[in-house]
Formats: sequence, C-alpha cells, structure tokens
Amino acid sequence: MSFNQKIADHARLVEARLDTLLTELAAGPRASARLTAALRHAVLGGGKRFRPFLVIESAALFGLDATDAIDTAAALECIHCYSLAHDDLPAMDNDTLRRGRPTVWCAYDEWTAILAGDGLLTLAFEILSREATHREPAVRIALVAALAEASGAHGMVGGQMLDLEAEKGGGHQDRTLSDIRHLQAMKTGALIRFAAEAGAILAAAPPKDRVRLQRFGEVLGFAFQIADDLLDVEGDASEVGKAVAKDAAAGKATLVSLMGIEAARARLLSLEAEAVALLAPYGDRAQPLIEAARFVVNRRS
Repeated sequence: MSFNQKIADHARLVEARLDTLLTELAAGPRASARLTAALRHAVLGGGKRFRPFLVIESAALFGLDATDAIDTAAALECIHCYSLAHDDLPAMDNDTLRRGRPTVWCAYDEWTAILAGDGLLTLAFEILSREATHREPAVRIALVAALAEASGAHGMVGGQMLDLEAEKGGGHQDRTLSDIRHLQAMKTGALIRFAAEAGAILAAAPPKDRVRLQRFGEVLGFAFQIADDLLDVEGDASEVGKAVAKDAAAGKATLVSLMGIEAARARLLSLEAEAVALLAPYGDRAQPLIEAARFVVNRRS
C-alpha cells in the first residue's frame, strides 16, 4: 500500500470515529444544535489527519493496531481543530478560509466559533479519560498529562501567545531565527511531538522509546513549519486550502524569510535524514513514519 493510500485510509478511520463521537455528543439531552453543528463544521470533512496518522503509526511500532490508537488519535485531532477554529478568529489570525471552506466564525459567528473551540478542547480530554481509550488508568493519565502539556501554556497555546505578542505589539520584525524556532517548537511542534510519542505511551514502552519518538516528533515539527513557511511564499491558495503570502504582506519574520529559500530547503533535507535515522531501530515497522517525514518535506498543501 502506498503512503497516500495509507494516510487516506487512516483519515477515513479517524473521520468515522470523530463523526461517531460528535453524533453521540449531539444526542445528549442538553446538547445545543447550533453548537454541535459548529463542532462538526470545525472537525469533519477536511484535512489529511496527519497528526492522527502519526499516533496510529507510532503505536504500530509496538504491535498495536489502529483500533488501539483511534481514540487517542481522535482526541488529538479535536485539539488541533479547536486551535484552528480559534486561530482563524478576527482577534487572532483573521482568516476566512480553512481547508477550502469558510472558517468556523465565518460560517457561524465569532462567539459560536469560540465556544466550538472550547467544546473541542474539553471533549479531547473526556475522550482520553474513557476506559475505551486504554484499559489501564495509568496509561490514560499519562496520555492526558502529555497532551495537556503539548497543548497548553508550555506548548501550543504558549507558542501562539508568543507569536501574537510580537505581531500585535509590532515586534515580529525583530525576531531572530532562535526566537522563531522556539516559538514554533511550541506552537506547531508540540502537538506533532505528542502524536509521535503517543504510541510509546499507549504501548507502555520503555522510556528510551518515548524519548526517541519525542525527538522524532520535534524534528518532524521543525520540518513541518519550514515547509509551511515555504508554502506561504510559494504555494497556491487553491491547492493549499487557505490564504497564502500573508506573512510577507505583513512583513512578518519567518523561518524561511530569515534562512532564505535555498537554505530552508537544505535544512528540510537534513531534518528528513535525522528523522529517518531516529527510526532505524524499528526496522520495517517504521516505513510509514519514514514516508511521513518525506511527505512533510515535499508537501504542497
């Protein structure tokens, strides 16, 4: 099976599980029809489900199948989609297009988008706390703790805060490459790091495996951000599925603007090589993750 087929198959599994979870939520006696519709708009019908793919394939390194990892993958995607719903708001990135469709606040309104994001954030941890996610309470606690760290003040939210502080305060042009690398390791990289290490947590693998996969996730997250910055410079909005050239128009310092396009491409190749080397101990089982690293380096959307 090709990488494109595998990621599409995993995406269908995750989409179906998210659909079921949101249908169950909507069936609750106190559910708001408007809120649940906005949740579905935020989550369903778009995206490659790359982070869930990493969860499922990192679990496969230790002999677990997709059903063992699907709820953790779904919980992570809830966090990711909540972050997109909030990032797109006028007070933040002020985007109107996401995955080729109107953003949540454009399809509904700002207050609904805020509450939809809040709902997805809390749903993620509700999912992780369920016995269906893992039979061992200690594993569920470890998953909750790791995802909370990755998505909170020391991870994604903290990185977004650093980004917006600089942008809204007019200091984004003064940022150094080190500043941006630190920011993106939190804003973009932390969830990818969790996705990569989640399989080791689910398998209760030795600490050395969790550390190795954390590093793989960090490398992949760095590559993902460079590729994202390159897409903003060179991409086409119809292919990318969101607005492009926004950073340059705003005079915003990025990894690519500071490194230069050719140096950024060279760095991507070195990160790909490091990612492949980190996966060497897992042999053929790591092939889908190796292909994921190559996908990041060469992605067009």
